[in-house]
Amino acid sequence: MEQNVIFELSKEFAERLKVAVDTRDEVFIKETLTGVNPADITETLEEFNSEDSKYVLDLLNVEVSSEIISNLDDDVLKKFLKTYTAEETALFIEEMDSDDAVDILNELSSEKRDDIISLIKNQEKIDHILDLMRYDEDVAGGLMAKELIKANVNWTIEQTIEEIRRQGENVSQIYSVYVVDNHNTLLGKVSLRKMLLAKDGTKIKDIYQEEVTSVLTNEEEEEVVAIMRKYDLEAIPVVNLRGKLMGRITIDDVVDVMTEQADEERLLMSGISEDVEEDDNIWVLTRARIPWLVVGLIGSFFGAEVIRQFEDNIALVPILASFIPLITATGGNVAIQSSSMVVQSLATKSVFQDSNMVRLLKVVAVALLNGLLLAVLAFSLSYFLRRDIDISIVVATSLSCVVLLASLSGTITPIILDKLGINPAAASGPFITTANDLLGLAVYFLVAFYML
Repeated sequence: MEQNVIFELSKEFAERLKVAVDTRDEVFIKETLTGVNPADITETLEEFNSEDSKYVLDLLNVEVSSEIISNLDDDVLKKFLKTYTAEETALFIEEMDSDDAVDILNELSSEKRDDIISLIKNQEKIDHILDLMRYDEDVAGGLMAKELIKANVNWTIEQTIEEIRRQGENVSQIYSVYVVDNHNTLLGKVSLRKMLLAKDGTKIKDIYQEEVTSVLTNEEEEEVVAIMRKYDLEAIPVVNLRGKLMGRITIDDVVDVMTEQADEERLLMSGISEDVEEDDNIWVLTRARIPWLVVGLIGSFFGAEVIRQFEDNIALVPILASFIPLITATGGNVAIQSSSMVVQSLATKSVFQDSNMVRLLKVVAVALLNGLLLAVLAFSLSYFLRRDIDISIVVATSLSCVVLLASLSGTITPIILDKLGINPAAASGPFITTANDLLGLAVYFLVAFYML
């Protein structure tokens, strides 16, 4: 049944809903969207203008509307929020988890943000929001939500279950109960299963698990992602420097961070320097693409200069020019392969499993083997096509050297950039290909110069 709903949303439903919105068919909209996953509604409404989207959301339950709004892309959300008054915004802010509420408030001007906060009736929600707004967006404190279930270590099972009922009204997902002392210091956690199986009168201190993985409020989001992925966690508690429980980060927040990181690295590897979308204006798209295009252009001029230095050699042996694309393309491909593997290793921290010397020796061994295989193939094809053994030897020798050097540069460059605090994904884009074009041309003509 769920698969049919998803199919309808992706094919015919959006068009039918658009007609209903245009004609203000309130009955159809309410009946059709009842029971539909909010994520599917979000995807559909992103194709509408802000006024039509607001009309649809005003017909839905405020809890559903709040979830839909929290799922909107940032660019769509900014336009969408302009159609809401402070009073209307405050209504759905109250229904959201505190971390989602802060994300939305941060998209607004400080004046409107203050107006909205003043209109929120739930004082606890206000306290949570103001607390979270103190943290940067890219640290654990900025990712966490204040809503969680916690129990005092001295409580009985009955007291804890009663507290779960009370706290659970504000917590959408309950993975485990965090155990704290009288000073709110995190001591451990206890599973719902253990509490249900425990005898009446049992105290939390007798059944809770002391070992619990947590992160500090100032922990970088990349480190939070790495920890949760490593230990396969659905949620992780956040503590301050004194060990006090401040909030928790759930898997949905981590998935959002992972998606943002993957998008950023994809753009960098493509030579795009900003986070842009296809529907951004022409100036934004141009500004994001031009830096690396300029780098590539300058690199090409240097490449042309390298070729000019060997004009006499090319004039004597014109056939050398025909192999330039082979050398540059192979060197660029090898460098991208090497750098991409290192970037992936850096992202998962596996690059630190081996020492730098062991990793370097492995890179050299792989490069030598690849270089040898490609050199044999290049020699065979060159001799078959040209019937010139000297040229074939030059091409094969140059290619093997270029493969080795490109592998080394593709491995070392991302590590150096990472040490300098620069996203190593930049090494997998035009930077590495341009650098290796120059390197490949220099090696190729030097080998030809000395051998011919």
